Amino acid sequence: MASTDPRITDPREIIDQMDMTTAQIIVVVMTVLLNAMDGFDVLSIAFASPGIAKEWGIAQTALGVVLSMELIGMAFGSILIGGVADRIGRRPTLLGCLVVMAVGMLGATTAATPVQLSIWRVFTGFGIGGMLSGTNAVVAEFSNKKRRALCISLMVIGYPLGGTFGGMFASRLLATHDWRSVFYFGATITAILLPLLFFFVPESIHWLARKQPANALARINHSLKRLGHAVVAALPEVHESDRKKSVADIFSPGLISITLLVTAAYFLHIITFYFILKWTPKIVADMGFPASAAGGVLTWANFGGALGGAAFGLLTARIGLKPLTIGILVFSAIGVAMFGRTPANLDTMAWLAGIAGFFGNAGVSGLYSIVAYAFPTHVRATGTGFVIGVGRGGAVLAPILAGYLLEKGFGLPTVGLTMGAGSLLAAFVLMFLEVGTSRPVQAKDRKAPAMQPRVA
Repeated sequence: MASTDPRITDPREIIDQMDMTTAQIIVVVMTVLLNAMDGFDVLSIAFASPGIAKEWGIAQTALGVVLSMELIGMAFGSILIGGVADRIGRRPTLLGCLVVMAVGMLGATTAATPVQLSIWRVFTGFGIGGMLSGTNAVVAEFSNKKRRALCISLMVIGYPLGGTFGGMFASRLLATHDWRSVFYFGATITAILLPLLFFFVPESIHWLARKQPANALARINHSLKRLGHAVVAALPEVHESDRKKSVADIFSPGLISITLLVTAAYFLHIITFYFILKWTPKIVADMGFPASAAGGVLTWANFGGALGGAAFGLLTARIGLKPLTIGILVFSAIGVAMFGRTPANLDTMAWLAGIAGFFGNAGVSGLYSIVAYAFPTHVRATGTGFVIGVGRGGAVLAPILAGYLLEKGFGLPTVGLTMGAGSLLAAFVLMFLEVGTSRPVQAKDRKAPAMQPRVA
């Protein structure tokens, strides 16, 4: 069991100040895996899109609508289930979301029309959206202050890793099976994660200490022991003013500017990011390459995204979150514009997709980190869910807008330049965001605020 400073009596401070234990690292790894499953589930429709278009003979704009359906579900899931996670706890919410995702992926294999497939994708997206808001809260609340930014970045790179390795399997499946095989694979892996989450992720100590439900002390000590820390003798005092706080506080005077600015930035950047994620396979296939090769190019975009997220996590120790994120968003716009000018060469397309993915996912890491540091415990999942949920409107808009531009005859260079403008506008919006200190807490500077003095 990890040693604990006897002067620390608040269990939240034990998590925040003490070195991370193996059990805490396992929880972070679980959030990486959960986010990886999210990544694969979202991109499964992109891997399957050439086969869907061929089997059902649907036009570009109609395909863009089908590609957007799970994103609509994600928007509602993020907003609604983020609030649920702040009310009933992180653990049961994540378990429920996994069940929804597994059922939705399996249901997609039964679809016989675009409408039926769209319904299942909305259902799947609902679970994905809730998972995204929950995992961001979990990784922030199970990591200490010293490693929090790094852990959040590692969680975020699970998304492109899921697309990368899932894409490798999807490409092999598509070489010998139809598009439904991608969803069978996704449903199976999602179901496997259920028992892993049940056994390795206890309830959040931050949530228990703030909410103090029935048997809160026993539950806190149970979680502390599972995480390898010493138990506490009493619950931390919750002031009456804190008890009156609600999930609606994301619109309070102290938080509304952060809520609106980060949501706007996320919305704009996601337009750019999801253009690459959703349209790369179809763009490559339209150049005359087989579906398996198209999936391979998207795999490179996700591999680049994984590297970008990791690089961001390492850079946060040296560069402030705000300037680092703004710079990365500018490069994301440039990368997508470059991809729009790609020739019909698989190697070149793979490299350019990798560059676009690198800066695109690094930008997502930056925005997730800002969200996790800015919102206090009682609205952390709600705030994250709102930002992601409303921001996912950009994800819905991206494939529809790109499909419309392509169908109207605009060349790929023009489409790439237009879609890349989202990240550039996001960088501009972030310039107005007040973020307090410019870097996360370091071990030698325990008294510095993490991102805002009010962060729990």
